[in-house]
Amino acid sequence: MKILGAAIGNCVHVAGVFRFLSLAEADGHDTVFLGPAVSVDHLIRKVKEQDPDVVGVSYRLSLESATHLLQELRDKALEHGLEKKRWVLGCTAPIKSIAEEVGLFEEIFTGLSTDEDTLAFLRGRTRIQAAERHPQELIARIMVKSPIPIIRHHFGLPSVEDTIKGVEQIAEASVLDVISIGPDQSAQESFFRPSEISENLRGDGGVPLRKADDLRRLFKASRRGNHPLLRCYSGTRDLLGWAQMLKDTVNNAWCATPLLWYSELDGRSNRSLETAIKENQVNYEWHAIRNIPVEVNEAHHWSLRGAHDTIAVAMAYLSAYNAKAAGVHHYVAQYMLNTPLGTSPKMDLAKMLAKIELIESLHDHRFNSVRQIRPGLFSYPPDPHLGKGQLAVSISTGMLLKPHIVHVVGFCEADHAATSEEVIESCKIAHRVIHNCLLGSPDPLQDKEVKKRKENLVQESRILIRAIATLSSDRNRDPLTDPTAYIDAVRIGLLDAPHLRSNPVAKGEIETRLVNGACLAIDEDADEPIDEITRLEKLGLGVILSSMSTKD
Repeated sequence: MKILGAAIGNCVHVAGVFRFLSLAEADGHDTVFLGPAVSVDHLIRKVKEQDPDVVGVSYRLSLESATHLLQELRDKALEHGLEKKRWVLGCTAPIKSIAEEVGLFEEIFTGLSTDEDTLAFLRGRTRIQAAERHPQELIARIMVKSPIPIIRHHFGLPSVEDTIKGVEQIAEASVLDVISIGPDQSAQESFFRPSEISENLRGDGGVPLRKADDLRRLFKASRRGNHPLLRCYSGTRDLLGWAQMLKDTVNNAWCATPLLWYSELDGRSNRSLETAIKENQVNYEWHAIRNIPVEVNEAHHWSLRGAHDTIAVAMAYLSAYNAKAAGVHHYVAQYMLNTPLGTSPKMDLAKMLAKIELIESLHDHRFNSVRQIRPGLFSYPPDPHLGKGQLAVSISTGMLLKPHIVHVVGFCEADHAATSEEVIESCKIAHRVIHNCLLGSPDPLQDKEVKKRKENLVQESRILIRAIATLSSDRNRDPLTDPTAYIDAVRIGLLDAPHLRSNPVAKGEIETRLVNGACLAIDEDADEPIDEITRLEKLGLGVILSSMSTKD
């Protein structure tokens, strides 16, 4: 389209119309900017000369002047046969009602409008029904909103009825694209085993889902506003039962399941490590067959337990690798920042860029990943004002990774589960940060410290990945998908974390430390950081290292 824009009358405020034209130009449209304080007669003359498809005008002064000016514009447009042009207006919120009465404008943007609203207009999406305007499939939703990332937020209150009302409010506010329903711990572990559920624990950790109809009611509550996608946390047992139920009730936007966790390793279920790995892999396959995107939320579980950054990066790659091996086409790669607590923004970016390099090395015509960034929960202070600051700075850092999805963590989560009002407020904070970041951000790889640390992590992680592969005893399968390789890696200590001390299936002996903002493995004898080869040697894996060297 050809779009002409100007601030009219005595208005010299051109930032809004210029932003509109800039977005239009970036989206592939031709634009003409007439500047500030353009008279109605001059505008009409230029419209006749340029013959644009869309005329964007801006006015941000007094209500009284707006009434006369907009009426004059309408009358002149009628006089010259230009009323059928697509006229749009940018104005202050109080002027909007006046402009609506004038009847000339197809769209009216105010200070409450967003870049997303502008792009929806430019792409012709404001002329279709709300339910059609907002795609109900993850990748389509990402594409429609690009280059603005979609926003996700977790939500689940200790009452089903309160959660339903909250979903209605959140959907009506149109501030996010994905509501992640968080069931309580009893539902995650024992939904399909009701005799095991103790109602004394009702609502612990989320909404107490007890029947499939609870999910159907939540989905119905979301059919308003911008019709957000719904997804729900996977169960920690009976994964395929959960998968089928979520597909049937909330059209689960994507599945999120770890590779090793939700097992005896963390106590979130009583599954053995072997059973958990096998069931998680089958769960990936189930979703792959149905073309439902998959997230393997594995890597950050290691960082949450104090594992050094090399393990987090290696497990990010191996998670994506297992998803691809299971036939997953669209993979949601989650990049949790600020974890472990004390990680610096520079070292955080280096770690995430290392994960991105390894994960996206797997891309081909059958497998692709989308980037999802999120703040680390443990980084939030309980003071809500400080929490708002942490939310903003975390997302600002994460935006340097060019995400497709921004997973907002409510500013109050260190104190209590977010209410619907707090979800909305948190998402609005995120919107503004995203808006500012999209105006232009530096490339973190131009920072020498970030680049050096990223390259080191990629190299160290590849050593660990190859070491894990050598533990496979099944010559008839891919070693990086063999559960026995991971079980032995945990038992021997290739995969280890300080918080796993006294764990029945893990070694639990590794020492790690934050050094200059990075989480490193520490040699207990020398009390200093060690590289990955030295760490493996100290675990008695010299034979494995020799085998790796021979193969290389």
